[in-house]
Amino acid sequence: MHLNPYGEYAVLMAASLADDWPADRDGIEQRTRDFGMTMAFDERPDDHARMRAVIDAWLEVVDAETHAHRAAILNAQMAAAAAYPQLTDHDGEGWHLHYRDAVQTLPAVLEAVISVGTALHLAGRGMHRLRRCEASPCRRVVVDVTRNGRQRYCSVRCANRDAVRRHRARAGASSSSGAL
Repeated sequence: MHLNPYGEYAVLMAASLADDWPADRDGIEQRTRDFGMTMAFDERPDDHARMRAVIDAWLEVVDAETHAHRAAILNAQMAAAAAYPQLTDHDGEGWHLHYRDAVQTLPAVLEAVISVGTALHLAGRGMHRLRRCEASPCRRVVVDVTRNGRQRYCSVRCANRDAVRRHRARAGASSSSGAL
């Protein structure tokens, strides 16, 4: 049985788009392929701008102050996506489940995929597993897929930079408190 629940990859794809916005529609479609989507989409002139609106709305979920607020925003996004599950064999790879039909636009499909995938990620792993990087001034999205659920930084580089900053702050505080 092949089940395609739009989980982790959809959230990682959304974070990738949010953190490194493609210059054009072709870049968005290439990113979807990089994350495993294979369906081709009819091109519309406003796809790029509409996708930016989808990602900006998704960032409201990332930045929500409470779990309840995060859930409310995400529930509204899933309702607006108006997607429904459907069996498909669009690539001849075997029957599998999609939350879209074959005639939807790229932004409409990604709105459904990203909102459902985010809901599955948060419900399955924990509502706290989506945030911004804690290394100032970085604002990249952190999709926590770690085993222990404690990922705070978007990269090793940011984690190291923040550790050095904390170390220097402690070193500076201890040297200034010892001087009289």
